[in-house]
Amino acid sequence: MCGIAGMAGVADEILLKEMLAIIRHRGPNDSGTYAHRGTTAASRVAIGNNRLSIIDLSPAGHQPMCNEDATVWVVYNGEIYNFAALRQELLDDGHKFISHTDTEVLVHLYEKYGTDMVKRLNGMFTFALWDTRSRELWIFRDRMGIKPLYYTQVGGRLYFASEIKALLACDEIAIEIDHTSLCNYLAYLYVPSPGSMFKNIHKLPPGHSLRWRNGEIQLDCYWDISYGEYFQDSETVLAERLRELMITATRRQLISDVPVGFFLSGGLDSSTLVACAAQAGESALKCYSIAFKDEHRQTEQCTEDARYARLVADHFGAKFHQIVVDPEAVSLLPKVAWHLDDPIADPAAIATYLISEAAGSEATVLMSGQGADEVLGGYHAHCVHKIAAWLKFIPPHLREVTAPNLLQWASVHKDKLIGIPPGLLLAVCRNSEKVLRTAGMAPSEQYAAFRAFMLDADMRRLLSDDSNAATPDWRHGNTFLKLFEKVSGADYLNQMLYVDSRTVLPDLNLAVADRLSMACSMEVRVPFLDNEIVEFLGRVPPSLKIHGFTQKYLLRKAMAGVLPNEILRRRKAAFGLPVRAWLKNELKDMLTDMLSEERVRDRGLFDPAAVTEMIRANDRGEREYTLQLWSLLTLELWHQAFVGQKKMASAERAS
Repeated sequence: MCGIAGMAGVADEILLKEMLAIIRHRGPNDSGTYAHRGTTAASRVAIGNNRLSIIDLSPAGHQPMCNEDATVWVVYNGEIYNFAALRQELLDDGHKFISHTDTEVLVHLYEKYGTDMVKRLNGMFTFALWDTRSRELWIFRDRMGIKPLYYTQVGGRLYFASEIKALLACDEIAIEIDHTSLCNYLAYLYVPSPGSMFKNIHKLPPGHSLRWRNGEIQLDCYWDISYGEYFQDSETVLAERLRELMITATRRQLISDVPVGFFLSGGLDSSTLVACAAQAGESALKCYSIAFKDEHRQTEQCTEDARYARLVADHFGAKFHQIVVDPEAVSLLPKVAWHLDDPIADPAAIATYLISEAAGSEATVLMSGQGADEVLGGYHAHCVHKIAAWLKFIPPHLREVTAPNLLQWASVHKDKLIGIPPGLLLAVCRNSEKVLRTAGMAPSEQYAAFRAFMLDADMRRLLSDDSNAATPDWRHGNTFLKLFEKVSGADYLNQMLYVDSRTVLPDLNLAVADRLSMACSMEVRVPFLDNEIVEFLGRVPPSLKIHGFTQKYLLRKAMAGVLPNEILRRRKAAFGLPVRAWLKNELKDMLTDMLSEERVRDRGLFDPAAVTEMIRANDRGEREYTLQLWSLLTLELWHQAFVGQKKMASAERAS
């Protein structure tokens, strides 16, 4: 696990070392650079790496790494889980190795297969490969987008890095907010690929390669998710096969020369990994979980994560670490905003950081259950169309009148209904409001709108006049709608899973896990996204992913008799922090200060009066704006960390 950076069309090693220094947290064990200074721009390249040693801890694992005659060079971030078999194949062909790393496999595999070599990799990765003979720089990102890669082009020069902040070290890269990305961020709380909040800085999409040659770049998709040719076997046979594949994938991803631990929320996904590790023969399991004080967790959907997590840990004899979080943890927000690069308004980011920090004394690798919802159908959004089908017969005007009143009623009465947790009531009414507002839409638009926390009309009221003028219609360039078109022939459930696998998975969930674990120099692995698991589930009939209203049905069948029944029956619960309670109490002053009318006016993005009204309505319980306000708070901290700092640095250099 590492951080990489580089450039093509120019070979500025001083700049490259500055880029690497900024992301040193991704690889504190070693650092290295390689530069090819040709007589023309077409032959100038510089690539570098910061190394977090996981496989082969010796100096032989130093990067950049080359083949025997130094004609192929690579810098690499990630893990190739099938590298041992590939290495043996290459040894049999006569290739010479100086290390036991998975990195060295890449250069020799390229010698044998060319760029098709990427199709043989099972792992999580981004790597850049310079071929001195063809004068081509190739960059590859793994199939599911587990590891990040950002790039920008200035004239014929290409700059790339694992994190945006490394790119910003380059003076010729200007910071400008992309208003389409701002619109997407307000809607979804993150920026979907291929954009970023920075204009002209892009994410390399999952399953894609980038080729730079003579000042020109070309993007190609080398792999994409496919659905169909469904298995005809019984659900019992398929459940057994899934369990076997999960045990194999977990065993494969447990390979490490450093200690491994587990994120454990007590939910089905993380519990499955602990169970599979135990069945794979792993001993001395170490599990880490988040807990909150009673007075803070009542307004959240689930209040018992810690109890379920301890139940699983005890069941498999694991060592259990519980991290109790209080509102003071929000002091980490500026640091979290800086590490995230793009603004991501997910309270789980702080929880991820705290677990990674706590686990650092005992482990360097953490296993996560991320990805299960996107490949098996685990989100509430995946069942919305079934409910909406009943509601579309209600006259549109009646739906429009009822929708906003539901959440307002829940906000006022959430503490008055005995036996119903306030957080659960709010969640049910919040989702019900979305269903009512979207019930009359076409399926793809309905899903894109249900996923959103702010629709176009709400956004227009929030944005300033200048931002409104620069912001396109919500449907214009909407990533969700474009992705639905790509898989229009698939079953509707698989269409939704495809969209999620190309948006919320890499750009929200995996991005948070990568940035905040790497902030603590930790690696996160995700066995649910193993090649064999994803390909197998692409052929599982949709009815075995969601059976009626039972989500992740086949996984529950696969783990029956392995996991405790309480875990198998447990409903879906979001992983995060109790920010709903915090924003109205301990963080109230911070919120009003960061989003004061004066500060909002200075930024120029939003209408100050509209922001103040959101804070007031949320505080009084008239409306539920928790995540919308969290997104504005996150955006302000992002602005301070990147836009403000860049302007200050530019001013200092100019003075």
